[in-house]
Amino acid sequence: MARRRSDAMLNALAAVAPGKPLREGFDRILQSGMGALIVVGDGPEVLNICSGGFLLDAAFSPQRLSELAKMDGAIVLARDGSRIARANVHLVPNPNVPTSETGTRHRTAERVARSINVPVISVSEDMAIIAVYLGDEKHQLVPIPRLLDRANQAMKTLERYKERLVEVSNNLTALEVEGLVTVRDVVVMLQRTEMVRRIAEEIELDIIELGVDGRLFRLQLEEAISGVVDERRAVVLDYLHEDNDWHFAEASAGLSAIEMEQLLDLGAVANVLHLQHADDLNALVQPKGYRMLSRIPRLPDNIIERIVNHFGSLDAIMKATERNLESVEGVGDHRARAITEGLGRMAEASILERYN
Repeated sequence: MARRRSDAMLNALAAVAPGKPLREGFDRILQSGMGALIVVGDGPEVLNICSGGFLLDAAFSPQRLSELAKMDGAIVLARDGSRIARANVHLVPNPNVPTSETGTRHRTAERVARSINVPVISVSEDMAIIAVYLGDEKHQLVPIPRLLDRANQAMKTLERYKERLVEVSNNLTALEVEGLVTVRDVVVMLQRTEMVRRIAEEIELDIIELGVDGRLFRLQLEEAISGVVDERRAVVLDYLHEDNDWHFAEASAGLSAIEMEQLLDLGAVANVLHLQHADDLNALVQPKGYRMLSRIPRLPDNIIERIVNHFGSLDAIMKATERNLESVEGVGDHRARAITEGLGRMAEASILERYN
């Protein structure tokens, strides 16, 4: 689902987003019916493939960029885009570097990006498109109106998935209170959190590309995914069956890396996570208590860890008295009371919601 990009590419897209001087320069070039080839970086590796042209070392401005684009050669900018280092340069990348492009400008851009791993931007005068190359990645900038429509649709999809996730989460809470959780219930919860996370990744890419036009989407996205990552982490910790070479980090990375086809297969998700009884989706499993304890206000993670290690399961924690809880290091009488009252309220609310 998600169009995953490296951090370096995301940084490059942020630098050419609307509201940035670079993007204004590109728009000026397109409006003038011209094309351009721009390298963002003037280190030795860039200069080694430059031939001809002339040295400028002038402060960057969108107007200067569009004027220099009237010449046929490439334009070389400083790494931070603050200065125009060279113009009318002939780029000579390794001709043996593979490329899937056909046009001269795009072919050169892809070879340069793959050869020296710096952002290279190709502005096409014929097709009126802007493409960013970096390493083996290519990203074609989408016109702002189309990008806004796509982001709106993605946000509506995210809201629907989030509503479904809340339902699944409430159902899991009720089942945990009653001690009736199965492997299937755990996997469905993790499947839903991962889907929401991937849709959020998709929207995040659009927000970066939108630049100043994406501020409202940023606020919506932060509100929509608030708590999702924390809940995903708590569910994995609750049901992970650790062994010598398989812990939370491996399980979390495995869930993030799973292909979409596998993510839709509950059995495949259970196997990737190494869940206990992963081969039987109907087998009963016991939570350790991370998720329920994390919902109690102002209860630090280190205290939650100590409580889980001391009692071993959510069932034992819920049956513990205040005196039992006070025996855990860092849990005083006030915290013990808050824990027992908090778990009691959650248990009562979840059961009422489930059966009413």
